[in-house]
Amino acid sequence: MDGEGPAHEDFTGRVALVTGAGSGIGAAVARRLATQGAVVLVADIDAAAARAVTKELPGARPVTVDVGDGGQVDRVFDEAVREYGRLDVVVHAAGVDDPGAKQWIAEALLTDRPPEVTTRLGEAAWRRVMRVNLDGTFHVLRAALRTMVPNRSGAVVTVGSSSAFDTQAGYPHYAASKAGAHALSQSVAKEAIAFGIRVNTVAPGPTETGMAARTPEALRRGFADPRVRPYATPEEIADVALFLAGDAAANLVGAVLLANGGRFTV
Repeated sequence: MDGEGPAHEDFTGRVALVTGAGSGIGAAVARRLATQGAVVLVADIDAAAARAVTKELPGARPVTVDVGDGGQVDRVFDEAVREYGRLDVVVHAAGVDDPGAKQWIAEALLTDRPPEVTTRLGEAAWRRVMRVNLDGTFHVLRAALRTMVPNRSGAVVTVGSSSAFDTQAGYPHYAASKAGAHALSQSVAKEAIAFGIRVNTVAPGPTETGMAARTPEALRRGFADPRVRPYATPEEIADVALFLAGDAAANLVGAVLLANGGRFTV
């Protein structure tokens, strides 16, 4: 799909920073924001990927950042304020999965036995997922508030996951990291609104990203269901994120919007 989508509103003149913008949902959000007039900072741990997306977007700038490192996140936000004077929109789409755990689950499915992951899950795998998905969300939210509070305005959107509600057997660290990120975002939202800053979350279901492409076929078949919508496109999730970031969602604070194609409700 191209960068054009539903015209939620005009972001002309707004400065936006998108993490995880080198691919997938983050890249789609960056494209949508640029198409609708925003100046976009394309932030990703993969510098080459950030540069590649930036080349498509007039006025955009690539930024290299590991969201799991609070110092790097603070530096990127400080540099943005020095260059542009403010940040109006932050969309935090950076995240990781665990291909090893996915493979164990897929192998169990193929042999018709329950998955055994928790007893095999090492500290390094647990910390990697938590460091990026949960710690990274904290680092971005903290930096966003430090940047936006002086201006008493701003919108922050975090990208969570439907896995926080419909937890999958054999994927405890991912589910916990996203559930934590949801609760973190909601708590910060209650604090931030007093300063004119809105924080909300979009919780996608299965989405056609690079992460999904690495999912073993047995697991992908398990997520496919003819009774619901197929895998979302990154652009469809980006549309939800832009709605949350825009003025049309002025009364949404601490919301977690499911975007899972009807697989379940909460």
